[in-house]
Amino acid sequence: MKFQLNPLASDILISIYAVVTLYFRFKLENSSEVSFLNSVVMGASFIVIIWALIKLKILNPNWFGLFNTKKHKS
Repeated sequence: MKFQLNPLASDILISIYAVVTLYFRFKLENSSEVSFLNSVVMGASFIVIIWALIKLKILNPNWFGLFNTKKHKS
């Protein structure tokens, strides 16, 4: 049995994750001398973590209903 979150919980978790990681990056960059390349690599690493969780179907985002995920046959 795989662990899966429902779409609303996934959306909320992804939103909280994005805010926390951005806060962490901005705080780290302000407190120390972090180069542009290090910042980009850190941001890409955070994105890869979320991408992997979505590909493993642990997170099932619905994007807060912004995109129509169901195909309607006419």
